[in-house]
Amino acid sequence: VQLQAFGGGLVQAGGFLRLSCAASGRTVSRYAMGWYRQAPGKQRELVASLTNSGVEEYADFVKVRFILSRDITKDTVFLQMNSLKPEDTAFYYCAAGTKIPPDELEYWGQETLVTVSS
Repeated sequence: VQLQAFGGGLVQAGGFLRLSCAASGRTVSRYAMGWYRQAPGKQRELVASLTNSGVEEYADFVKVRFILSRDITKDTVFLQMNSLKPEDTAFYYCAAGTKIPPDELEYWGQETLVTVSS
């Protein structure tokens, strides 16, 4: 399984970004997917997850603001991030695996940096 996250960047508070996680090998339809983030000096935290059957879960700190979606034909998962706050600044990772978060997922992509300015 290979995962590549992209779409990060610099945005002002209140703005939006859309992250993409491109996978290989029919990953999105076979595995649970998760978006995580890690801010400097902080522990990694789960942002949102999506089971292979399409059940979504969100961390309380992003509920309503962030929205998951997927395109199985493109083997890609998206994270639409709206109403961004400076505290959303972090490295964002996508992951895939046979377990359902918060259980640890087995496959990880590289990070994409999201910076939200105040």
